[in-house]
Amino acid sequence: MSYQIREVKKYHFIEEGVGQPLVLLHGLFGNLANFSGVIEHFRHSHRVIVPQMPLLDMDLLHTSVGGLAKYLHKFLETLELRDVHLMGNSLGGHVALVYLLKHTDRVRSLILTGSSGLFENGMGDSYPKRGDYEYIKKKTEQTFYDPATATKELVDEVFSITNNRLKVIKIIALAKSAIRNNLGDELSKIQLPTLLVWGNNDTITPPFVGQEFNRLIPNSELYFIDKCGHAPMMEVPGEFNVILEKFLKKFPDTVVSI
Repeated sequence: MSYQIREVKKYHFIEEGVGQPLVLLHGLFGNLANFSGVIEHFRHSHRVIVPQMPLLDMDLLHTSVGGLAKYLHKFLETLELRDVHLMGNSLGGHVALVYLLKHTDRVRSLILTGSSGLFENGMGDSYPKRGDYEYIKKKTEQTFYDPATATKELVDEVFSITNNRLKVIKIIALAKSAIRNNLGDELSKIQLPTLLVWGNNDTITPPFVGQEFNRLIPNSELYFIDKCGHAPMMEVPGEFNVILEKFLKKFPDTVVSI
């Protein structure tokens, strides 16, 4: 299902439904469509908002996890959003963490799935490898348990990005920023209810990463999904939504449909 892209000032985003705000952040090679299953399910009970993160559109100086966290702060301020349920996948989870550590007052709960911030396997020392479609196809497929989840449209999009020299430079800048910005010593400061959902077959942020987040974040709960890779909300949205709905039902003024 396609959704209308809204524009407020310089921000582009999807917004569906009413109720408690549920803000979704995509990862490095992600896009708004990654959350279609989550949007369709929760738009009946929540105000679901998915900003288009400018991962490869910021100037090089601000192309970092910290720069994206500042962008997120200005976005939430512009839409006057508070008490949000903040969810991030992969690099989006990392951005959510950096933002939350500075702006706890705006967030009601945290949801991480396949998040970086502690450890992440890269796409290989030679990645991004320009001009080799089969290489990019194989690496994109490795994001998922089921290679068929990496549609031709998705592979074509990643291939296009990796053939743009400036975008490749920014990808490398973000990857290096994520490695430098290890949050292991800060996660104990997070006191908000936190949901961790991990694919048992995630090879990018393997299961032990989810376990480490669970150990370091005091008020966190961890769920694993079998036969699932790095993007559970995309690969197995049905199972993911059941776990997320159960978590959100714990908040008394959040009305969740059954």
